[in-house]
Amino acid sequence: MDIPVLHRLALNESPYPPLPSVREAMHRAVAQAHRYPQFRPDDLTERIAAWCRVAPDRVAVGSGSVGVALQLLRAVVGPGDSVAYAWRTFDAYPLLAAMVGAEPVPIPLSPAGHQDLDALLATLNHRTRVVVLCNPHNPTGTLVTAEALSAFLRQVPRHVTVLLDEAYVEFARHADVPDALTLLDAHPNLLVLRTFSKAYGLAALRVGYGIGSPDLVERIRRQQLPFGINAVATAAVEASLRAESELRARVDTVVAERERLRRELVSLGWRVRRGHANSVWLAAPDPIDEGAAVLTDAGVQTRHYPGEGLRLTVGNRNANDTVLTALAGLRAPLSASR
Repeated sequence: MDIPVLHRLALNESPYPPLPSVREAMHRAVAQAHRYPQFRPDDLTERIAAWCRVAPDRVAVGSGSVGVALQLLRAVVGPGDSVAYAWRTFDAYPLLAAMVGAEPVPIPLSPAGHQDLDALLATLNHRTRVVVLCNPHNPTGTLVTAEALSAFLRQVPRHVTVLLDEAYVEFARHADVPDALTLLDAHPNLLVLRTFSKAYGLAALRVGYGIGSPDLVERIRRQQLPFGINAVATAAVEASLRAESELRARVDTVVAERERLRRELVSLGWRVRRGHANSVWLAAPDPIDEGAAVLTDAGVQTRHYPGEGLRLTVGNRNANDTVLTALAGLRAPLSASR
């Protein structure tokens, strides 16, 4: 008999549904579902630009951050070109590279789960059109600091676009988190990619955006699907921006639970490094395969990379307690047997 899933901790979703004010805005938009949305999401683009304090011609909106990433690749990648990224990372990047006919160039993470910036730089050549950085990194939660990012950008050739995926930046609390938007003027080949799926809890509505130079953004916008951002999603994003303080409190709760979950796992004997996303990364040689099995038995759905690691989305307190209870019974006996 299949074990029911009690806690979905596999996709780095928010544990919270949309705020009441956001749901009300969505309901009002549904009443106009017989009307087309804007041909291009100009109003939403202007709203996001004002919120980010940049000019509207620096913002491209798409179907989730992955949609904007695809638009970028379609804009700058041609036959025979390559796309470089650290691996493991967000599973979509090799798929997107294949969709545009590019050669994927995966570069192994460091043993500590960091993106190897020197190795990424070394792989760049005349065929490379895009290099991807995830910051904070998915799935390990590691961080590229402001100093390291600036040094990396200075060494990337101008014909290579740097796709800086900041899907989890709202959860980062480190003093050295880069302020990526301040780097745009010096690096017109940089696109900062963000989403409303994670911290804003709108994963099902698929809205993301990229911020870059006007020339790069214009090329990305040419790949935008007409009528591609629906009216319900637009209403939800606009209402979420008005409710930013409430959403920030929710993010703070997730961060506090992330730190509690990490501390408790360390106390149980798991070697869990500090992370900066809305997840906790358990890595080999800890017994991650056995951990995935006991969590499944406890009704917890996780992101399991066999022999490599286990990514646990931070859920609500009940979900996190279920994780701790399941893993507590596993770690001690394995430690004793070594």
